[in-house]
Amino acid sequence: MDVRLRFLGAAQSVTGSKHLLEIDSRKILVDCGMFQGKKELRLRNWEPLPIDPATIHTVIITHAHIDHIGYLPRLMKDGFRGRILCTHATKDLMKIMLRDAAKLQEEEAQFAFKKGYSKHSKPEPLFTIEDAERVLEFVDSIRLEKEIKVIDNVSLIYYNAGHILGSAIVELKLTTKNQTKKIVFSGDLGRYEDPVMHPPKALTEADILFVESTYGDRLNPMDQVEEDLTRIIQEAVRNDGTIVIPAFAVGRTQILLYYLQKLMAGEKIPMLPIYIDSPMAISVTDLYERHGAEHKIKVERVGGQLKSIFDSPQIHFCNTPESSKALNDIKNAAIIISASGMATGGRILHHLFHRLRKKNDTVLLAGYQAEGSRGRRIQEGEPFIRIFGEQVPLQCHVSTIHGLSAHADQMEILTWLKNFKESPKMTFITHGELASASALAKKIEEMGWHTIIPEYLQTVELFTGI
Repeated sequence: MDVRLRFLGAAQSVTGSKHLLEIDSRKILVDCGMFQGKKELRLRNWEPLPIDPATIHTVIITHAHIDHIGYLPRLMKDGFRGRILCTHATKDLMKIMLRDAAKLQEEEAQFAFKKGYSKHSKPEPLFTIEDAERVLEFVDSIRLEKEIKVIDNVSLIYYNAGHILGSAIVELKLTTKNQTKKIVFSGDLGRYEDPVMHPPKALTEADILFVESTYGDRLNPMDQVEEDLTRIIQEAVRNDGTIVIPAFAVGRTQILLYYLQKLMAGEKIPMLPIYIDSPMAISVTDLYERHGAEHKIKVERVGGQLKSIFDSPQIHFCNTPESSKALNDIKNAAIIISASGMATGGRILHHLFHRLRKKNDTVLLAGYQAEGSRGRRIQEGEPFIRIFGEQVPLQCHVSTIHGLSAHADQMEILTWLKNFKESPKMTFITHGELASASALAKKIEEMGWHTIIPEYLQTVELFTGI
């Protein structure tokens, strides 16, 4: 059995996760994400894969973030008809995420055509809602820690990764007459002290390991979150301004709601209305109540309905375009949470379009802003931010809060790695910008491990003749 891996994404970048595992003539794709951020990365979404999608046997998904699942509709459109595997909660999230991503693709193409700011005479979406719906027909979900057959001599076990609802570490077992080899993909690892999610599962054996490095070059302690959030909210209230928070609909929105509710209950900040203006975030928040065993938030059944802190009277869900547009009229202290978290698309763009120019308002960036993203440009204080083809002056207050990321920081990644009894034959540092991956590689090599930072489209032989 010959085994090789080709890096079709998340190599020296934090997006576009696609790891093509070739076992003799059979192909397994681990994650199938869209590229986001810098234009040169986003353009890769439009390039054909270097392999025929119809030749892929199975796609194994670690979790439902778009940089891990967002290319699935395009893969289907281009001929893939194999099985897609994920956890139960990931399947539920995938339905929401892919439909929303497709809707945004279609809306942005229509808007670009209407406003005439695309270089194409007729802008087309990368994929459509119909393409996204087709994906769901091929998805099989399995529970955590249940071993299943993927192909002959290859089995899969998912373990909790603690990153978002349904997120998983992938362990593949390759079994021959003489031996068993384990290939482990960390997926995106969560936090050890996260107030919402359980910590990642400790694994002890891997012959080949792939580990993410989003925060591989930094520490991101959570102990200052409440203090920083209190300070920023109080300052915004003194300015009598509205607080706009770009936040991912999965994970980030829910942990923000947890902290905001806690601070209001403890009278650390005033009781403010919180508007969740993201249809996807609204649907996702419901899933937290349906998958109560996967997180720490208390869920109770009241009058035949599941209830949690997300049902607070302070929280208002904007379910219609009209309720979303009405938020533009708010002129005093309130909190608006909307997707996407890096301001790359979604309803948040409409709020930023109206709020960036208002001196009393505050944009609170509550997570990692990838290089080249609109969120990063706001964070770095560029004087004008391009939205809907217009240069919008950046005149509002801009604050950043650290510690809310659902990604493990350097210390937490190393803590997880130290559970392995022996060093893997090879440890690949993925899903991180080069500086981050390099810093983590250096720390891991201090443990006596052999590390590799792969390049985009690089192929590596993992095993020969096993």
